[in-house]
Amino acid sequence: MADCIRKSTKDILGASRRGSNRIKGAWWWKKGVKEKVKEKKDTFTTFMNSRMDEELEFNRGRYKAAKKVIKKAVAVAKSGAYDRLYRKLETKEGKKEVFKLARAKERSTRDLGVVRCIKDENGWVLSRDEEIKGRWQRYLFRLLHGEASEDP
Repeated sequence: MADCIRKSTKDILGASRRGSNRIKGAWWWKKGVKEKVKEKKDTFTTFMNSRMDEELEFNRGRYKAAKKVIKKAVAVAKSGAYDRLYRKLETKEGKKEVFKLARAKERSTRDLGVVRCIKDENGWVLSRDEEIKGRWQRYLFRLLHGEASEDP
């Protein structure tokens, strides 16, 4: 029954897109940065698995040093990538990039964990919480009482 409710709800009300599991900001990462991040993760794992006090202190020092190195590498890679991007945006071809950046920014501000808007029976978009709750209440009432075929 739950699958049936989910399917009909998705058909009638629609569904929001799910984002990919990509790392945010990964567009500026380089191979060297990725390797350094892996090294830092490995030193952290070694640090967390340390049992003796001397070994713990030694591995803590290694981890802190690796953390400083990766912070600097990330800052350098990121600033270089943004410099190249800004230079590219100043060219004629860069105009298209501005719109890509605007779309990416808009997508990043979407909160996919919370439904912010759904359509009502007439196809109008509802965005206020009370309206959305009322729409769900009406829809589920009709669905459970066998009147679901009236919805668009």
